[in-house]
Amino acid sequence: MNSLTVALASLGGLVLAGVIAHGAWQARRAGPKRAAPVVREEPSATAASERDDAALADDGDGNTAVAAPVRRPSKRMPIQLDALIDAFAPIALEAPIAGDAVLAHVPSKRHVGSKLVLVEGLDADTGQWESTVAGKRYSELQAGVQLASRTGALNEIEYSEFVQRMQAFAEAIGGNVDAPDMLDVMARARELDAFASAHDAQLAVHLHARGAAWSVGYIQQHARRHGFVPGVVPGRLVYPSAEEGAPPVLTLTFDPQAALADEPDRAAVRDVTLAFDVPQTAAAVEPFRAWQAAAQALAVGMDADVVDDDQRPLSSAGFEAIGGELGQLYAALDARDLGAGTPAARRLFS
Repeated sequence: MNSLTVALASLGGLVLAGVIAHGAWQARRAGPKRAAPVVREEPSATAASERDDAALADDGDGNTAVAAPVRRPSKRMPIQLDALIDAFAPIALEAPIAGDAVLAHVPSKRHVGSKLVLVEGLDADTGQWESTVAGKRYSELQAGVQLASRTGALNEIEYSEFVQRMQAFAEAIGGNVDAPDMLDVMARARELDAFASAHDAQLAVHLHARGAAWSVGYIQQHARRHGFVPGVVPGRLVYPSAEEGAPPVLTLTFDPQAALADEPDRAAVRDVTLAFDVPQTAAAVEPFRAWQAAAQALAVGMDADVVDDDQRPLSSAGFEAIGGELGQLYAALDARDLGAGTPAARRLFS
């Protein structure tokens, strides 16, 4: 083989290698954006405290990040009957009854249809209504059924089942139940359901990838920077409340099939939804501010457009208009004594 042949063969090999390398680069560019390697460093106690106390912080790249809220453990109070959202049925007793006897006969099913049923006792010593417990004595009992929820108003069949169940319970403990008139209960249920339907709101925006799609790891990495943690459901991350046991302040969701894929970092996701449930979250924790800040910060970090359900861009002015309407909604809920984030509102809007 002469020198010219060797030179041409070498040149051909270089050209072929270049073509292969260019093809690999194009394929990698077209694939989903991957999460960058993370170097974990233990923050000092002071730094962690300063980070948690801030509502907003800098993520180190000059972008505004939503900081995780300080977790303030609190003892969750048991659910109690509320005249605003429940129909009451007093149960008269011939003599005080032990809590153990009540618990032995109270129906195990806590719902009729989708409506919650509760039984409370009047503590013979403190004079306070409470969920019945063993070791106490109760001079009176009362049962209640929820009038409405997001599934609709209490209906005649559900109410009849509630009454029958409470009559059987009262007979078993030697009591007498005084159930309210069905027509009155149905009227209250329909009115409350109409109010709830007119004042319910779950705000959501979409982050849509401008360029390459995202991998699951890429989404999770950016979400963690802004205080989100994995949820129970695949494809769902949550921004937790500082109140123990409370619903999350924000949720970030994407295609659950991508999260369940055998190789989630190869799954391509182009859209995530950022939302918050208005009646479930107290206005005092400023969920709207956190929602807007998270949307704008994630959009910058992930190179995304912020759009509404109709794929229309949502600007700062658009957020401002939503905030104004939200203020009116909060006022209407407060006027009904069903302020966002209260136990009654969380039950009604669930």
